[in-house]
Amino acid sequence: MTIDVTVKPNAPAHVLTDWTPEDPAYWQAKGSKVATRNLFISMPSLLLAFAVWMVWSVVVVNLPNIGFKFDNDQLFWLTSLPGLSGATLRIFYSFMIPIFGGRLWTTLSTISLLAPAIGIGLAVQDPSTPYAAFLVLALLCGFGGGNFASSMANISFFYPKAKKGTALGLNAGIGNLGVSVVQFVVPMVVGMSLFGGLGGEAQTWAKGAATKAMWLQNAGFVWVPFIVACAAAAWFGMNDLSSAKASFAEQAVIFKRKHNWIMCWLYVGTFGSFIGYSAGFPLLTKIQFPDVNPLTYAFLGPLVGSIARVIGGFLSDRFGGGRVTFWTFLLMMVGVGGVLHFLAEKNFVGFLGSFLVLFAGTGIGNASTFQMIPAIFGILHQRASHGRNPAAQAEASKAAGKEAAAVLGFSSAVAAYGAFFIPKGFGTSISLTGGPQTALYCYLAFYATCVVATWFWYTRANAEVKC
Repeated sequence: MTIDVTVKPNAPAHVLTDWTPEDPAYWQAKGSKVATRNLFISMPSLLLAFAVWMVWSVVVVNLPNIGFKFDNDQLFWLTSLPGLSGATLRIFYSFMIPIFGGRLWTTLSTISLLAPAIGIGLAVQDPSTPYAAFLVLALLCGFGGGNFASSMANISFFYPKAKKGTALGLNAGIGNLGVSVVQFVVPMVVGMSLFGGLGGEAQTWAKGAATKAMWLQNAGFVWVPFIVACAAAAWFGMNDLSSAKASFAEQAVIFKRKHNWIMCWLYVGTFGSFIGYSAGFPLLTKIQFPDVNPLTYAFLGPLVGSIARVIGGFLSDRFGGGRVTFWTFLLMMVGVGGVLHFLAEKNFVGFLGSFLVLFAGTGIGNASTFQMIPAIFGILHQRASHGRNPAAQAEASKAAGKEAAAVLGFSSAVAAYGAFFIPKGFGTSISLTGGPQTALYCYLAFYATCVVATWFWYTRANAEVKC
């Protein structure tokens, strides 16, 4: 039997009108190759989105040293606002794939990253640039945060249920790696005249008696050629799935689903923590350990979290997302306890190690919660269609896929507010109490609620949806 990715005569070549990844023969013959191609274009595009989204976590550390007179609270606002705008944009982005198609939306959302990348490169060259301009640029970096919701929803349509955890873990893991990449690459590229005269003159970086030349504009400009290349790859190499088309009204049914809101809560605990700690860790380290250069270590946390996300996808496919999520939140509680202990001891090595445990937990949990969502909605729709004819069961399976994709996007939108609240929580705690401990105790209590929720609904013997 010959199986092919059928395209209707009147459909554009990039639109696939017969997509059945759950059919093993279809998947082996053609489906796997098409899905892999779309995944491999999606991953670097998402990596760039995260890099642009989190670029302020590195830029703010250097602004006071090149002449910008911003206080700590203003700097925390600059690291927080991309999270606020990114999370808000995710609410809308999470519904865009079924409306516009993955190919067009990935291209447009990637191109949008040029605005903050070029804007930052221009703004940091002039110390007289008003703070308001930096606030606007920080908000524009939210374009990068929004991309995650649409990217994950898009990839979820391409893979069969048994492989969704690994595929989503890879897409998100490589995407999350953008945080580590930006915190590793920017400190290197700002030390050289990367674009010659085209990139602008150097600034003088000063700390005490020490001075050096710095091209902080490269923190924005370095991403421009890669953004253009990824947008072109998306336009010429990705596909749309006709079976994934749905109006906003069709997707809006998720707001009536209890498990949508439960998974939003859990994903705040995993991804919200990952992106929030990524944004706030460098500046928190600079304030709590003034003798330590935070940019030497900042990339390690997101790197560990990104690698752990890929591992978490594999573990979740093997052992079940609910079980992995439950133990992950316990691990994160241990990590917060370690951070609190070593802050009191003024021990940077222990502080860093505890944060790496936290980042590892967030990465594993990011993957396990996203593996849970398709499983939960698949189970619920299977129950609803039990005993009905094959056509009704097939329609239920398709509806489950659309709802799961919408929940993936929407939960990522809610969770992304962690990129605002965690660094802002650190800043507020330091302003009111002199240290970040109050904020950390609040995060610890939140993780405890996540442990209880996961156990009650998904892992105990009589759980409503065992997964």
